Amino acid sequence: MKKFLFPLSYGIILTLAGCSEQPVTEAKKAETPAEPVTGQTALFRMYQVARSWAPDVNVLKLNSIHLTEVPEVRGKAGAWQATFTSASTSMARSYTYSVIEGEGNLHQGVFPGPQESWSGPLSKAFLISTVKTDSDAAYRTALKEAADYDKQNPKITISFELEMHENFPNPSWRVIWGESVGTAGISVLVDSFTGKYLETFH
Repeated sequence: MKKFLFPLSYGIILTLAGCSEQPVTEAKKAETPAEPVTGQTALFRMYQVARSWAPDVNVLKLNSIHLTEVPEVRGKAGAWQATFTSASTSMARSYTYSVIEGEGNLHQGVFPGPQESWSGPLSKAFLISTVKTDSDAAYRTALKEAADYDKQNPKITISFELEMHENFPNPSWRVIWGESVGTAGISVLVDSFTGKYLETFH
């Protein structure tokens, strides 16, 4: 009987050790904060879902959504919203992508909004293939033009908009020092295809 005592006791110890370690691992996972993502990452994920709504979707606009629960990393955001258009159906539809569940109608992952009729000019919508430059790279380019303002306002929220602008052939990132264009002290346009600086607004 004695020769079975050690293996049995050893098995009980391993079982107890496994039980005690599991909650610790789960707790660590729960404590890990969600990480923000770049605009291009969010746009591609929304685009994949939007194509199941309409195969001919193009991008009309994209904008960042600031979430206080997500760590702030310049060039990225905790949530993004995109609007897509379909020329064949004359409809538009907005989608959101968020790394967490948020207030209102903001959900983790890709979430579709309602469809709306759309009859705007086709030149306002653009192919997703023209978004070669990501939001973090656009921020670095814009920062060179807004360096003085950035030094004076080191904690200001950086926001992003992506859409077509007059006088430029490609869609442009608008890097905004503030929550919106209307309240921003400065914003900078960066070509989303070439990554080049375009214009500064004060």
